[in-house]
Amino acid sequence: VQLQASGGGLVQPGGSLRLACAGSGFTLDQYTIGWFRQTPKDGREVVSCFSSSSGRRYYRDSVKGRFTISGDNAKNTVYLQMSGLKPDDTAEYYCATALDCTSDGPVSLHHWGSGTQVTVSS
Repeated sequence: VQLQASGGGLVQPGGSLRLACAGSGFTLDQYTIGWFRQTPKDGREVVSCFSSSSGRRYYRDSVKGRFTISGDNAKNTVYLQMSGLKPDDTAEYYCATALDCTSDGPVSLHHWGSGTQVTVSS
């Protein structure tokens, strides 16, 4: 199982980015995909997760209404559309497989992908 995150970059406050988590060695209906972010100050935190098999989605409170997670089974890729970006969203973003996506986020994390840097600054 391998995961590759991409799509990060530098964007002004209020701007948008779409992150992609491309998977290989598994299919989206086998695992939930979770998005996480990490900063030196706050450490790692859960951002969102998506279960293709159940359709369940989770968002942390600070991104609700701004971020949208979706999956493309044909491409085995999960996307995180981020809009209304704020400087507090600046972080290294990672994706990982999990066994389920619950109301509290992804559970039983398994495989981690590389990160992609998101910087929100004017």
